[in-house]
Amino acid sequence: MERKTKEANRKEERKQKGIVTKRATKLTEYGRQLLEKQKLKETYGMRERQFKRFFALARRSQDATGEMLLCLLERRLDNVVYRLKLSTTRPQARQVVVHGHILVNGRKVSAPSYLVKVNDEIAWCEASVKKEAFVKDVAEKRGAASAKVPDWLEQDKKGHRGKVLRFPVRDESQLQVNENSIVELYSK
Repeated sequence: MERKTKEANRKEERKQKGIVTKRATKLTEYGRQLLEKQKLKETYGMRERQFKRFFALARRSQDATGEMLLCLLERRLDNVVYRLKLSTTRPQARQVVVHGHILVNGRKVSAPSYLVKVNDEIAWCEASVKKEAFVKDVAEKRGAASAKVPDWLEQDKKGHRGKVLRFPVRDESQLQVNENSIVELYSK
């Protein structure tokens, strides 16, 4: 009886100290595929339904499904705003788009999932540039950041607008993700 009490006390002490006593388990193939999908969804700030929609679009294309999926995700308006350094983070880019501060070819677009095309011009709404303090804040942070705009995009000197020169390719996504695992996961 005394032995059980000491063992129970030890377990209680471990719980209080935050010591984890679970063994590390080996990740299954499904687990790895799921992690890759979650990593991509988290990076682009998407929910499952949106992600499935983009996967279906990628699957319908003639190109490799995984590469096309990454291309489609890179072409999302919120991501392009982030890549053009019109915002400092992807969530901020999404909010800027939703609030109507971004123009595509001179028209307000408030859908972050809007897919940009070649020769589309993305710019700040002039009224937003004048009244929004975060535009100046973003410009200051952009100057401090050493990251450059990807080759498939072009930015003007002021930094208030940009243009899509061509569609992105897999190597330009700058993500450490195995897109083939995601394709295998959705192919089940």
